[in-house]
Amino acid sequence: MTQVSGSSDVPDMGRRQFMNLLTFGTITGVAAGALYPVVKYFIPPSSGGAGGGVNAKDALGNDVVASKFLAEHNVGDRVLAQGLKGDPTYLVVEGDSTIADYGINAVCTHLGCVVPWNASEDKFMCPCHGSQYNAQGKVVRGPAPLSLALAHVNVDEGDKVIFSEWKETDFRTDEKPWWA
Repeated sequence: MTQVSGSSDVPDMGRRQFMNLLTFGTITGVAAGALYPVVKYFIPPSSGGAGGGVNAKDALGNDVVASKFLAEHNVGDRVLAQGLKGDPTYLVVEGDSTIADYGINAVCTHLGCVVPWNASEDKFMCPCHGSQYNAQGKVVRGPAPLSLALAHVNVDEGDKVIFSEWKETDFRTDEKPWWA
């Protein structure tokens, strides 16, 4: 039996190219889908616009409004908010019923636990391994090797609390900040 050119058993070049394109597209799509989370893991999220800082967020994800915050909290309170890079950061209510111009990052410098404020002891006490920090976040007892990181706290024209990076000397240690 002689095979005739144009037989229906042999796909023509158009079909073969289409199948190759379909196979290549499928493999590329699966590879891109698998690599996307890996690439996103290694590229840190942006911490806000060009140095303007980020809005402090409360536990429900709402912007912290300074006047409302001060009406609900007492002098000496340390209240967690979402800060730079999403880290939990304490807002401090000072003696003159204002928000301190610094925020204290709540991530322990030993193993990364969130350090709660212990008002009766007047210090931050890590529940994981016993590290302790004074009221301003300076380490007073290890095993934590460093003080808690700081962030600037400002109130914008809209009465919203803004966190921005702390790059100046750490006022607690008079040293260059380790986190900058």
